[in-house]
Amino acid sequence: MVTFIGALVLLVVGYFTYGKFIERMFGVKEERSTPAFTHQDGVDYLPMNEKKNSLIQLLNIAGVGPIFGPIMGALYGPVAFIWIVVGCIFAGAVHDYLTGMISIRNRGAHLPELAGKFLGKAMKHVVNAFAILLLVLVGTVFVTSPADLLFNLMDGWMGISLIVGFIFAYYILATLLPIDKIIGRFYPIFGALLIISAVGVGVSLVVTGAPIPELTLSNMHPDNLPIFPLLFLTISCGALSGFHATQTPIISRTTQNEKQGRRIFYGMMIAEGMIAMIWAAAAMSLFQGPVGLNELLANGGPAAVVSEASILSLGAIGGTLAILGVIVLPITSGDTAFRSARMIIADYLNIGQAKLSSRLWIALPLFVISFALTKIDFNLLWRYFSWANQSTAVIALWVAAVYLFIAGKHYFVAMIPAVFMTMATTTYILNAQIGFRLPLETSYYIAAVVTAVIIGLFYKRAIRAKKDNIPLEEDISGRPAA
Repeated sequence: MVTFIGALVLLVVGYFTYGKFIERMFGVKEERSTPAFTHQDGVDYLPMNEKKNSLIQLLNIAGVGPIFGPIMGALYGPVAFIWIVVGCIFAGAVHDYLTGMISIRNRGAHLPELAGKFLGKAMKHVVNAFAILLLVLVGTVFVTSPADLLFNLMDGWMGISLIVGFIFAYYILATLLPIDKIIGRFYPIFGALLIISAVGVGVSLVVTGAPIPELTLSNMHPDNLPIFPLLFLTISCGALSGFHATQTPIISRTTQNEKQGRRIFYGMMIAEGMIAMIWAAAAMSLFQGPVGLNELLANGGPAAVVSEASILSLGAIGGTLAILGVIVLPITSGDTAFRSARMIIADYLNIGQAKLSSRLWIALPLFVISFALTKIDFNLLWRYFSWANQSTAVIALWVAAVYLFIAGKHYFVAMIPAVFMTMATTTYILNAQIGFRLPLETSYYIAAVVTAVIIGLFYKRAIRAKKDNIPLEEDISGRPAA
């Protein structure tokens, strides 16, 4: 278990070292009032304490991605551990921290507005449509996956359609009501289930001496699918996820002080990486290797792996609690996915959200579309979600790189992962069955050219933005202090 335990230790060390470096490089302004105070409206903008914000952030970002993704990524073998650790510390946590802090500096703005400001006005419209598409896909995936888990847990005595209906009913309430009414009250309970689930399975793996494979760079996938780019899109939320860029502005609007940002944004991504490590290790060790895991995935999907791994690790009672913890994750991300979509549309159309009716007419069409998408095959939805998710992360990283370039700071911390993932996502969509279906080698060459062009466009935009002296933050002089 040297690789497994060492990887968990590296994630913690990364928070206290690289996380601290990123915080100092960005430059926290403790005296600067945050949007929670300057724009307080009692619905989306209101101050909440650091502990509550951290827990909500973790539950917002940790859907089934850090569980289902690593389970499917485990088919590649221990090489998946490398992406979880390196991706989480140097890409995912940096992405979350910079997105959250830049949003705080710009009155809690969502990614489309930030893209319009730092990448050009045309990008606002593109990213707005892209973000809403991603959020509706996320919300749909996070309806079907917990519904399947609950259906299996209850041994089919309640129909899947009824379960889906109950989840949608909760999502509607969580999307429309003020953030402190449902999300702020119920998340501590959900958080306890999450901790029981992840810690229980992780401790069981160590105590029972589960045969977790040690590090190797070889590709163990039974179907011999290529590591690049597929691994980097399969394991998304546990290493790097654009979905997080849609979630951090929710908490940037409730954060009391910029100093809390490292724990809330960087730290909670590290916690998600640890969850991903535990489930990847469980998938690698409990089913007689990649072949056995592949058969279980083919027969029952990731939900079947979660159920089987939980029962094997913790027994009937403990396993049931663990499954409930896994069910909590997508539900607590699905609700905020729809909430984010509502907020993005409201910001785009400049519609105040103080009135319930204003929230209602924006949110209901989103639920109608999502319900229709639940009829589509989950595996197909997951592929589109994975590509849209990582493409959104690419956009967020380029936004952060431009911001840091203008500020005269170390923009390479965002640019390097942006370049890597630009190459990965472009290669994927060129080669994938859901994309252009080009040969893999051809896809590599075209993706390299596209990536080089985007790097050139980045420097052109960043240099011009710095020359035009685009403001890095909103002027809050005269606003109420924290």
